[in-house]
Formats: sequence, structure tokens, C-alpha cells
Amino acid sequence: MRSLVRFSAEGEGFVPPSSNDFNLPPVFGNNIYTTKPILMVFFSVIVISVFFIAASRKAAIVPSKLQFAGESIYAFVRNDLARDVIGHEFMKFVPYLFTLFTFILTNNIFGIVPLLQFPAMSRVSFPYVLAVFTFVIFHYVGIRKQGLGKYVKDIMFMPGVPKAVYILLTPIELATFFLVRPLTLSLRLFANMFAGHLLLLVFIMGGDHLLKGVIGLKLVSPFAFAFGIGLTFFEFMVQCLQAYIFTLLTALYIAGALADEH
Repeated sequence: MRSLVRFSAEGEGFVPPSSNDFNLPPVFGNNIYTTKPILMVFFSVIVISVFFIAASRKAAIVPSKLQFAGESIYAFVRNDLARDVIGHEFMKFVPYLFTLFTFILTNNIFGIVPLLQFPAMSRVSFPYVLAVFTFVIFHYVGIRKQGLGKYVKDIMFMPGVPKAVYILLTPIELATFFLVRPLTLSLRLFANMFAGHLLLLVFIMGGDHLLKGVIGLKLVSPFAFAFGIGLTFFEFMVQCLQAYIFTLLTALYIAGALADEH
């Protein structure tokens, strides 16, 4: 115990990661538009484009492994997230849902890719923008199908509810459709990516710090690294799940906007 206290007293105590570790400086000069997260987002577009162009370039009846992978991702979004949720009008929304899913998934997975190791969606501005796109699309779809008056009326005055209840229910419904949905959609994605990356930093940086300590701490460091490796696999599942949830909720909102009563 005395050796541990002395190690800390020497000014070499562990400084845990914080939100400051997510504020990365510009890669080139002082231009705020050349930070690592922004460059990674552009890089993700290149990666996605190259992958699916390569997967479909030499399409055959008997698919190659690359073609099979590309078609499997597309079929998953088309069938499980668009057709099964939205219904017979699903095809017109497949391009957006497919783009949304692959974009979020790729940027999430960047968080565990060596050398990159940063999930772009841990910067809240990116989930906000994606949520705004979804917000505009599902409201536009509802207004276009039902008309502005009927669409807003159905939101404010849910059919089959006693009139006295509208005093409480109408403000809640308006807040839900125009504020809560986009906020929760974006913050759920951001919070999971932020927390997951922060946990990985704690264990990996903590293990590295323990290696530099006294012999007792060196013996503990492998456990920290082991937890970090285990969390990496868990984080991969969370990254995939969050891409799925964001896209699924988008499909559900679109389906609700297309319904006669929502």
C-alpha cells in the first residue's frame, strides 16, 4: 500500500479519460473542418461506395463472397427494415434506409478499427444531422399523403380519446412528434458511442498506466487489458445494434406517417 501511495505522490497518478479526449485538434493547420471525425465521415463514404461498387461490379447468379456480403446487407435493410415495417410502399424508402444504416454502421465500427479508433457518432453533431434528415422525411411523407391540416390534427387530437384528455394529451403529442423523437433518436446513438469509447479508453489507458507502475500494479495490468479486449467485442455488438435501432426507428416513424391514423 505504501508503494502505491508513493507512486501516486510522485506525480505519476492515472489521469482518467474525459470528454476532452473527444475534442480532437485539426489534422491540417487550424481549419476546424479538418478534424479527425470529419475526415473519417468523408472516408466512410469512400469505403461504403468502393465496397458496394466492387460487390456489384461483376454480379453473377452464383455470387462471389464479396457480392454475397453486399447483397446480404442490402437484403437485410430492404426486407427486415423496410418491407416488414413500412409495408407495400417500402421501396421508395429503401435507398434512404440503406444509406442510413451503412453510414452509421461504418462510422460506428471505426471506433474499434486500429489506427482510426474513434467512432464518429460519438460527436453529437453527426447524430443530430441524421435525426434532422429523418425528422424532415417522415413529416414530409405524412403531410404529402394526408395534407397538412389532417396530419397535424391527427397528431393533436388522437381519435377515440375523451375531449377532456386533450388538455393533457395534445401538448404531449406535439412535443413527442416535433421535439422528443429527433432528440431521443440522436442522443441514443451519441450516448452509446460516447460511453462505449470512453470505457475502452479507461481500460486500455489504465492497463498501460499500470504497466509503468510498481511490480504489484504490473501484475494487475493484464486484467485491465483483458477487460479492454472483452469490451471491444461487446462494443462491436453495440455499434451494430445502434445502427439497426436508428434505422428501425426511422422506418417506424415513416410507417406511422403513412398510416391513416398516427
